[in-house]
Amino acid sequence: MQNRSAELKDSIRKSIMNSTDETLIPIVEENKEAGRSNNIVVFGIEEKEKSTIELLRELKENIKQDFNIDIINNEVNKIHRIGKKDPESNKLRPVICSFVNNWKKNEIIKSKKNLKNIYIMEDYSKEALKKRKELQTKLVEERNKGSIAYLKYDELIIKENNTSQEKRKRDMSTPFSPNTQPKKNLLCSHPKQTEQMLLIKCDPDRTSSLTFLM
Repeated sequence: MQNRSAELKDSIRKSIMNSTDETLIPIVEENKEAGRSNNIVVFGIEEKEKSTIELLRELKENIKQDFNIDIINNEVNKIHRIGKKDPESNKLRPVICSFVNNWKKNEIIKSKKNLKNIYIMEDYSKEALKKRKELQTKLVEERNKGSIAYLKYDELIIKENNTSQEKRKRDMSTPFSPNTQPKKNLLCSHPKQTEQMLLIKCDPDRTSSLTFLM
């Protein structure tokens, strides 16, 4: 009897834990994504800072130089480098900068095509980064076809441009034939010739007696 009671309690506890995990895991993941929504990851900043304030100053100078965008100190929530410093490696650690609001981050992301000295990307999860890497080959293929293709988070968005659409419409409606020649309007070639042809057409029985004036 005691064994059955213990087994029942254990079964109930596992059921509650599984149910809790199923409920909490999506919430935790959603909160993580929300926390990343204001972040940027910056590559290429020299590791010469001795404090967080100096790192922020270096980031502000690079953003100003490449984007002509000013960052105010109170717009930044936190900033730090990713990973531990390896004294035997010259590889620069990336920097994560978290802004207070989303609009400043979006302003920088939209201007990243003007990059000169650094590289900037959004703060994606490991799963999203893996998915984006897998989609790179397909992205290149679609762009080579002439389609407008880009990655949005972990999805590949494909839009056909107007030029490709119009070309396909023309090819489907009027297939090309090398033997097809445009018809010439013979009646408009020469006024006198036109008059002669009209007379012949109107009275074919008298064609032999017609006298043409050239």
